[in-house]
Amino acid sequence: MGRKVRLREIAPGDHRTLIGFDRASARNRSPQVGGYRHWAAHRAGAADSGDNLHFAIETLHGRMLVGSMCTIQADPLSDRFSYGVGIGPQHRRCGYAGDAITVLLAHMFGQRRYRKCEVSIYGGNLASLSLHGALGFREEGRLRDTELQRGGIRYVVLMSITADEFAELHPDFTAAHPPVRPKRGRHWRPERGRHWHAQHLR
Repeated sequence: MGRKVRLREIAPGDHRTLIGFDRASARNRSPQVGGYRHWAAHRAGAADSGDNLHFAIETLHGRMLVGSMCTIQADPLSDRFSYGVGIGPQHRRCGYAGDAITVLLAHMFGQRRYRKCEVSIYGGNLASLSLHGALGFREEGRLRDTELQRGGIRYVVLMSITADEFAELHPDFTAAHPPVRPKRGRHWRPERGRHWHAQHLR
């Protein structure tokens, strides 16, 4: 749980709102992290596996659904993961995205024992680049995106943050999400399951 939002399971009643967020974003041509789309990410929610999971972003006050996010490319062997996040157009510029990302990082680093998070952001998405920079992400490189060259050359910015960097920059969140237990080797992971995130991220 963060200062403004909490992460919870996607409920059937959320689908209509998530679809509405996607449609509004398409009309406004507003970019998300990695081209994130709420409904595309969550319509196969029953297929959650391992640490690749889907979440609703809900405000602490009023319990209003304001966005969604999902972990992707979670690889226990390399201890790396990524995520997609999107906030409904009418709920942006309220600090919800940054708070939700911080909650997710605290949990994945502190309890799931991952060591690095990597994200890909379109170079033209200045708001997202600025947000991730403020959260402590560092730019690792830029890749040309051959599928997005209409109207000019576009590129993807690769950004990352390690568990140690996050702990140094966000000691309050690290203290609130301590490790579950010492790590026992590269192949040991904490218990997983479809319902772990509902209780641990509140």
